[in-house]
Amino acid sequence: METLSLVPYVRLPRAYAQREILHSTVDTFGRAHWLLGDRPARAPYDALVVTVDDGQVQETHLSAVTARHPMLDALPDGGFVVADARRRGDADHVQVFGALGRHSWSFAVGDALEHLLTDESGDLWVGYFDEGVFGGDPLSEPGLRRWSSSGEALWEMKPASGIEYVADCYALNVDKGTAWACPYTEWPLLEIRENGSVTVRSTPVAGARALAVHGGGAALFGGYEDDVDRLVLCTLTGTAAEPYATTTLVRPDGTAVGRRRVVGRGPRIYVQPEPCTAWEVWDLSMLGREALVGMALA
Repeated sequence: METLSLVPYVRLPRAYAQREILHSTVDTFGRAHWLLGDRPARAPYDALVVTVDDGQVQETHLSAVTARHPMLDALPDGGFVVADARRRGDADHVQVFGALGRHSWSFAVGDALEHLLTDESGDLWVGYFDEGVFGGDPLSEPGLRRWSSSGEALWEMKPASGIEYVADCYALNVDKGTAWACPYTEWPLLEIRENGSVTVRSTPVAGARALAVHGGGAALFGGYEDDVDRLVLCTLTGTAAEPYATTTLVRPDGTAVGRRRVVGRGPRIYVQPEPCTAWEVWDLSMLGREALVGMALA
């Protein structure tokens, strides 16, 4: 089978190698962030965000972090949002920190966060896994929601043509105010525009954990069992994402990706294999026409 290769993107500087990595992400501007600290046995605790952007390293010390299962993303004003993936009771479990690392305010977005991605305006897109959808928390019941950075509910997924509900938001991509998602159980490709309108496209690809979109195409990465590193390239029509090639995404040295974190941003799929000290990237927009034709004919 044909393979496509990730390329190195950015690495956590060696000076921080002994610190425990609590979470890591790549934000909407392409900056990589690591949340470092001792695994929280109790809250609140202090943590350090290390940001690497075009070779420049910046530290932000966060005080009074409360998340036991932290998820991190950056805000456009230099601040950060840290959410606890699990909400305890009716607690406020999302914290906003200013650029100097001071806690500004908290709010709730529901239980069982699978994805937390901010966009260029600072809004938060949250995808939930099944325990949030069916666990009795009304905030997470829609499966996919958009919130302002102050905690205002801006949009939620409602029953639409071709999809009854989001049982588990497997894959989420946020770029320039538009979100794309692939939820369980029927695996549609959802396009949610900034005005809240939704386009539902059918796809036969099950279990994708990340996706990239560019022009009239999409790429779905991941799957079950032997398909864990599968990459399916699709053409987008008004109603479907139609596969034209299936390949395998491998690491820069040609080895299997293995256990990893993934983040989708526009045409890019960022992959962070364990031990989570470096990000690698694959870019759909950089896939040449010759490669596309060759794979389509294979």
